[in-house]
Amino acid sequence: MHTGEISHPAAETEDQLVRQLKHEGYALLPAAECLALLGGQASLADAIPSFQQSWHGLPVDPYMADGGRYRRRRHAVMSARADGGPVRLEPYRPHFQTRHYNPVNGGIDRHFEEIRPETLENKAAAGLLDLGARIFSAAAPQTAWEIEVHQFRIEAGAEGGQPTPEGMHSDGVDFVLMSLIAREGVSGGESLIEDAAGHPLTRFTLTTPFDTALVDDRRLRHGVSRILPELPEGHGYRDMLVVTFRRKETGRTRRA
Repeated sequence: MHTGEISHPAAETEDQLVRQLKHEGYALLPAAECLALLGGQASLADAIPSFQQSWHGLPVDPYMADGGRYRRRRHAVMSARADGGPVRLEPYRPHFQTRHYNPVNGGIDRHFEEIRPETLENKAAAGLLDLGARIFSAAAPQTAWEIEVHQFRIEAGAEGGQPTPEGMHSDGVDFVLMSLIAREGVSGGESLIEDAAGHPLTRFTLTTPFDTALVDDRRLRHGVSRILPELPEGHGYRDMLVVTFRRKETGRTRRA
């Protein structure tokens, strides 16, 4: 089982990512390689600071069944056609998961503030969305996608914060892209991926902005350990962009 920071398996091309995703059920993309696939860090120099800034001021998630105030988020609904083309914004609808997939916070429509248009139009954001659509469409050709985009900030006060309060889980979708946007003043936050039978496959910690993991949600489960402030009286946060891709069912939206 691989452990550590994201550095293995190396994936220099999108074809390698697709092969890893098909073979292992997941692919890990270190920040430098992710940025290269997005056009290079120099081309994103103006986009990245404003993209990261958009996580400041996210509203508190009001649906935390544990009563926690440590999670902030925004949400958007998008789509991609089976014949390719850019990811497109769709009319907003609430986020829903059954209790089968989310026994802690599922079972209800959750209405979050929508991700701001300028955030979705940011070159870094658009690049990540298009990268996910290309990789997952190559892994599952001729698929039209329902896409949900989530901006998450988990804050670590004195008691820390839990990135996945539901524990090890699947999201009830087909594929998930998870990209670190910022990590300040925290320890912990180790990611674990396991197979459907609960056998651990890999553990790693996203440490550098744009460290990214892609997961086949139909085959695997994933979770993240609690984050804690690095200093006893400190405060920190972990910012993530999480994008889920689900096969589009003609004529209706599937609920999971």
